Amino acid sequence: MANRIVLNQVSYHGAGAIAEIPAIVKGQGCKKVFVASDPGLIQFGVTGKVTDLLDQAKIKYKVFSDIKPNPTIENVQAGVKAFQAAKADCIVAIGGGSSIDTAKAIGVIVTNPKFANVRSLEGVAPTKNPCVFTIAVPTTAGTAAEVTINYVITDREKDRKFVCVDPHDIPMVAVVDPDMMLSMPAKLCAATGMDALTHAIEGYITKGAWEMTDMFHLKAIELIGQYLRKSVKGDKEAREKMGLAQYIAGMGFSNVGLGIAHAMAHPLSAYYDTPHGVACAILLPHVMKFNSTVKGSDARYRAIAVAMGVPGAEKLKGAAAIKAACDAVAKLGADVGIPPDLKEIVKAEDIAFLAKSAFMDACRPGNPRDVTEKELADLYTALSAKPAAKKAPAKAAAKPAAKKPAAKPAKKAPAKAAAKPAAKKPAAKKAPAKKPAAKKAPAKKAPAKKK
Repeated sequence: MANRIVLNQVSYHGAGAIAEIPAIVKGQGCKKVFVASDPGLIQFGVTGKVTDLLDQAKIKYKVFSDIKPNPTIENVQAGVKAFQAAKADCIVAIGGGSSIDTAKAIGVIVTNPKFANVRSLEGVAPTKNPCVFTIAVPTTAGTAAEVTINYVITDREKDRKFVCVDPHDIPMVAVVDPDMMLSMPAKLCAATGMDALTHAIEGYITKGAWEMTDMFHLKAIELIGQYLRKSVKGDKEAREKMGLAQYIAGMGFSNVGLGIAHAMAHPLSAYYDTPHGVACAILLPHVMKFNSTVKGSDARYRAIAVAMGVPGAEKLKGAAAIKAACDAVAKLGADVGIPPDLKEIVKAEDIAFLAKSAFMDACRPGNPRDVTEKELADLYTALSAKPAAKKAPAKAAAKPAAKKPAAKPAKKAPAKAAAKPAAKKPAAKKAPAKKPAAKKAPAKKAPAKKK
């Protein structure tokens, strides 16, 4: 079977790369741009960096910002109507995965109107035409949506996310400009960076992995291990390196698939609105341990540990290599502020639904280890129920401890009893004080007898 690689027609990288956008638009003969970007980026002037360039080049555009962090079917439908009403002929998507995924769906539906029902795009949809000419400008270093052939949409009615895989949705041009990523707050930087790491590691161990994608994934892991911590602290060079790392990871996983870290993360975002990168980051080290039973895993995990910069990792074998890789991933997550488990997210009564959704997810079949719905439920339970189990003994121990002190003072009733006799003793002393009167009576009788 042949291995396929689908990438952008062209991509631009480096500070100031957005300056190329007006020339690209004009070169395509486009007359009006549909700018898809989320409200926050518009508010803080990030989107304006691009629209200012369009203004200077006297290129007409319409801004669409009805985009949620986890874009919905309704967002896509509104976008299609807005695109058609604007009579635009190309798209510039500015943002993270939310804006770019929304733009992909809009672009595909516009050129493939038979798929106007957004749900019909789930999985591998048999679309016929490439999407509207699209330029993608990422503002986060994680999703790699600008270079992938997939996008994710949330179905609010069914409380689930669904993955759409379609070579026709890939943006024709990617513009990866680190200056567009400088405004990322630390938490977003951490979450998206760990999402990129999840892409790289899941892509590296997935069933479909092969030499070319291995090359992309290992380099991405190396860059993320080296620069994510610095990027979270706002280092400009590190932000640029992370922009490159997430793009390289996207070049790989988009063509070979992912695994159950993503399959399990999608329901968490759909049901609880958990940021996608946070969900992936929490799950990743635990999923790695779960998958480590696959034959030959230690060699791949050793390569991950080496790429992550673990000292002496190249000499590790077997369980030691597996542990080193899992520990390195968990430590990086902890260092950038990722929670260690799902205890604050998942409710026990939701686990059956989450497991079913994860099992149905398009990412699940690519997992290196075949998994059942029950095993997915067990993973959710292990990550959410353990802390609750620890609290129960603490409460049980606290109750007896509280009762014992209460019981002891209560049993000091003897002390109170002792106090009562003490109170009676003075009264008893008074009684003997009356006995002298009794002694007087005999004293009177004695003289009488003597007579």
